[in-house]
Amino acid sequence: MRRAMSTYVYAKRERLHPGLLDQLVAGGAEAIEIFSARGHFNYTDRQHIREIANWFRGTGIAFHSMHSPMHPNDDWGRSGEPSINIAAVEKIHRIAATDEIKRAIEVAEQMPFQFLVQHVGVGQEEADDRKVEAAINSLEHLHAFAKPLGVQLLVENIPNELSTPEKLLELLHAGRFDDIGVCFDVGHAHVMSSVPQAFELLKDRIRSTHVHDNNKDRDAHLWPGQGNIDWNETISLLRAAPHIPSLLLEIEGVVGEKVPEKMAESFRKLESAA
Repeated sequence: MRRAMSTYVYAKRERLHPGLLDQLVAGGAEAIEIFSARGHFNYTDRQHIREIANWFRGTGIAFHSMHSPMHPNDDWGRSGEPSINIAAVEKIHRIAATDEIKRAIEVAEQMPFQFLVQHVGVGQEEADDRKVEAAINSLEHLHAFAKPLGVQLLVENIPNELSTPEKLLELLHAGRFDDIGVCFDVGHAHVMSSVPQAFELLKDRIRSTHVHDNNKDRDAHLWPGQGNIDWNETISLLRAAPHIPSLLLEIEGVVGEKVPEKMAESFRKLESAA
């Protein structure tokens, strides 16, 4: 399995720059997922895009995926502005959400990437038919926009009623989205039900992963081994997937943490599992 890393480890406290990407490579990353938060990676700033694109061209490291933006500004929702939500029932909010996501997808014109990881709804959101219909409408627009740029959409299992494995499969079937895949979030699966149960339902659609640990009490984004996920079982399942995905760490960083060392330790642990 290819070693991959999300810039989420730095996203809440640092602007993305080549030095941070070098750190991820030093930790063993062969592919990168960029977390598109404006204060971290400003996907509307051509100069910032150019800076990061030059790094990818110069290193040969794969720009594997981009995590779709979750907030329309750089304060992580602290200002009270609504989160980006493709399942918003109000058309004005849904259009604003898809327009912002399209700005992120446009990065592929200068810096090609394979997957866009997209949330359906926001945290703890309840499901209803109107929201499902809204999500289908949004995905249709995003799919049509992304495909000519060579970007494949992936929906992610997140802790809400719209994004359980069962609901995601219903959504993809109802929208006839044969070429939209799944980013299988191991930590979320552990919190919501169990890793084996979620994997069994989603395995045919899995194209990428988010790998992090927790103690089944909250979505903590810990390094593997800091929670109680059974990693021997988990890695065995992922290796048996019809499309074996990259092993992509998505960790919430801590100030002062030696990220390359923690990455290398995590990859060794995961690759020796099962």
